[in-house]
Amino acid sequence: MALGVHYQTGLELGSIFSLRSLTVAFALLYFVAASPARGKYGDVKYDPTWESLDARPLPSWYDEAKIGIFLHWGVFSVPSFGNEWFWYNWQSSAPNSSYREFMRANYKPGFTYADFGPMFTAELFDPNHWADLFKKAGAKYLVLTSKHHEGYCNWATNVSFNWNSVAVGPHKDLVGELAQAIRARTNITFGLYHSLLEWYNPLYVMDKKNKFQTQIFPHAKSIPELHELVNTYKPEVIWSDGDWESSDDYWTSKEFLAWLYNESPVKDTVVVNDRWGSGCTCKHGGYFTCDDRYNPGVLQTHKWENAMTIDRGSWGYRRNVDINDFLTMSELLTTLAETISCGGNLLVNVGPTHDGRIIPIFEERLTQMGAWLDVNGEAVYASQPWVYQNDTVTPGIWYTQKKSTTSTSGYSVYAFVLSWPENNMLKLGAPIVATNSEIKIIGYDTPLKYQTVGTAVQITFPFIPPSKMPCKDAWVLKFDNLKNSWGDYRNQ
Repeated sequence: MALGVHYQTGLELGSIFSLRSLTVAFALLYFVAASPARGKYGDVKYDPTWESLDARPLPSWYDEAKIGIFLHWGVFSVPSFGNEWFWYNWQSSAPNSSYREFMRANYKPGFTYADFGPMFTAELFDPNHWADLFKKAGAKYLVLTSKHHEGYCNWATNVSFNWNSVAVGPHKDLVGELAQAIRARTNITFGLYHSLLEWYNPLYVMDKKNKFQTQIFPHAKSIPELHELVNTYKPEVIWSDGDWESSDDYWTSKEFLAWLYNESPVKDTVVVNDRWGSGCTCKHGGYFTCDDRYNPGVLQTHKWENAMTIDRGSWGYRRNVDINDFLTMSELLTTLAETISCGGNLLVNVGPTHDGRIIPIFEERLTQMGAWLDVNGEAVYASQPWVYQNDTVTPGIWYTQKKSTTSTSGYSVYAFVLSWPENNMLKLGAPIVATNSEIKIIGYDTPLKYQTVGTAVQITFPFIPPSKMPCKDAWVLKFDNLKNSWGDYRNQ
């Protein structure tokens, strides 16, 4: 990854004239800041075409939120082996695969995937505890799996009469219980993941056999489910998936989105992703996800999200996990800094167990992230990318900026320092200091000493006793009164 990534290739530090020309591009990229956070879009009517749907402004709450929690929970949490694609990997893999060996060794002959359904019990599920945990983690929005590719529904649905959490397993409306707890105990925005396809649903298999020239499945199952979810639970994030085998025309995605934006109970505030049919990803929809764990490392021209996992190998809970498979706190904060500085949101996934627990190591990572955000949240929430995303001299430094009343330019710049500098000296090439510039470590009140060295600034970090250290992993510098804050260029 190259140091000193800019909005425009080849732009040199201090090229003020060139930066002025980018203000329009910046305004277009962050038009969400001008869109209503929780208000109406007037009399705009969206047609079922991508030209019309893609023109809808993204509600500004989403860009400001930055941090979300993703939950992959379903019948796959019962075998909890391999990953959440257990059913597909078991049925579609070679006879000697690890999935088939696992089943032969642990379950009687003739055991089917449906037999796992009653074992998805959720008896220890405490939605209030989950809500409190996600609040403590610093999350601003939540995305719960309503239905994965296995087709099992985590709500009281009228579309799937016997393959849902009320009819089989916990006998609870899991979506409804968590939505109620989130809204009662937090300010977190509630959202839902929904898979369009179902691997082995006979209606979908029939459409697939007909090369998707018939649309029995979306008309009878997927789209009615989406309408039911929106009308019943009013999610303000719809995270679509399972779209890749057929086009958006087959799924009737454009028609659904036109209804969602024009008539639904969340039409003014809902955000959606880009997984609405083959060829849509990273091209159409609301914000872009592009791929799982998408982290481009450079500024994007469209709002995007990095949906990623604390367990590197699975989105769902798995028992055959090794301690080294979990991201360390340092790795999680590195991903956060890289994502936010390049204009993305971070959606952090954990997989609950079949009985409704979030295991201690997931809780630990989430609470550690929340403790870090308690100190450094001002550099994250409602921030914007700076002129530079990462530093031109020292690797491992990522930047954001934010409107500020403490800086004469009207903007503060933040540098995410992912490792404590050697000999307490940090040299940065991106910030241009003035005589009245001030540099602080967030959470430590005393301004830092600095001096210019050529075109760079050399910052002296203090010797801080461990008991006074604001954070254990990653520190954030706050710069006020820089010569090259974005505010200077926007106001010229």
